Amino acid sequence: MKPEPITTSLESARRLTVTKQRLAGRLAPRATKSAILSVVRDLAYVQWDPVSIVAPSHIISLWSRLGAFRLADLDQLLWDEKRLIEHWTPMASLVLTEDYPLYSSLMRRYPESLTRSWGTQRAQAKKFLASHGRLRQQILSELARGPLQLSDFHDHARTKRNDGEWTPTSDVSHMLFHLLMSGEVMVVGHRGNQNLWGLTKDFLPAAADTPGLGEEEFEYRAAQRALRALGTAIPSEIHYYFPRGRYQNLERALARLEEDAKVHRVVVEELGPREERYIHDADLPLLEAMDGTAWRPRTSLLPPFDNLICSTARTKRLFDFEYVREQFLPREKRRFGTYVLPILHGERLIGRIDPRLDKASGTLAIQSVHAEPRAPADRETAAQIGETIARLGEFVGARRIAYSSKVPEPWRSALH
Repeated sequence: MKPEPITTSLESARRLTVTKQRLAGRLAPRATKSAILSVVRDLAYVQWDPVSIVAPSHIISLWSRLGAFRLADLDQLLWDEKRLIEHWTPMASLVLTEDYPLYSSLMRRYPESLTRSWGTQRAQAKKFLASHGRLRQQILSELARGPLQLSDFHDHARTKRNDGEWTPTSDVSHMLFHLLMSGEVMVVGHRGNQNLWGLTKDFLPAAADTPGLGEEEFEYRAAQRALRALGTAIPSEIHYYFPRGRYQNLERALARLEEDAKVHRVVVEELGPREERYIHDADLPLLEAMDGTAWRPRTSLLPPFDNLICSTARTKRLFDFEYVREQFLPREKRRFGTYVLPILHGERLIGRIDPRLDKASGTLAIQSVHAEPRAPADRETAAQIGETIARLGEFVGARRIAYSSKVPEPWRSALH
């Protein structure tokens, strides 16, 4: 007979999630390279995005967890020390090189390692690879002479943008994606916002190239990594978080983990007994301590692709916060702005800002600030929001913060 689920409050579940996401506790004066690696290790991945309205999303995600850090340190970890790599999870992400056995398992089985959540992409990948063998060999041959960006390839010719695609594409770009997913090529650098491609065997440290895990062992390990980053989760949240859409039989993996007492079922009182969640055994003591001194709240700003809010369904379910990435909407349909950053205050998402960095004038313009209906209205909260925005401004090199008149009345004394 299975043990009865552990019962906890929504507040404690939120606090555990925020703590596991490295968004609680005091920030160090200056983060080290080891601290950067520690954050990526705890989160499993950090989504990479080059758009720089204020700073790229992955940079803001790291800043929100580390405070000030040197961008040169991140570059060294990626391109010199190679302790981080850029890979698809399935979106472009910064991941640990030490986790390569997880990705190698998926690569070795690609495209069969794609699940039904990828729709028709598995069948399309098999068809494309079968009909483009000559292109594959040509790309690998060109890369054997050294790294190239997309436009450097001999046969690259851009085609019209397809429905659902944000940028023009080509057979070469499609093949590079498949070669990345199968482990034959890697992103080995950037030129501006463009990927620099190279052969994995020429770039990946030899120590990382270990035999891939079998499917069951991969899912057993990956589910634990996802769950430890999430705090508590239902199966669909694990499936969505890491590595997204790559579990062939998550139910079997969770049953084995529960049998091995690696995970336990937990019910969040306010969400109801029908929604049984999971928690990792190693995080039970932390959950129990969330109503005491272990909880050390702070105020943070989250970029559009942050790990905490990557799933809109989970964000609504757990935090009662609806987040839409409005940069992808027509201007007339945007409610809050263009590049909207949610405000995390303790364990609650209490509002959002729409910032833009004007590098020429050194101004971080806060074009609007919005408060959630039940957001705190006290001066201390407003001051903490203002201090957090000021820290962001300092980090991105702004010399001044300029607020518009679109600021909630209770917060205006601190945000002006």
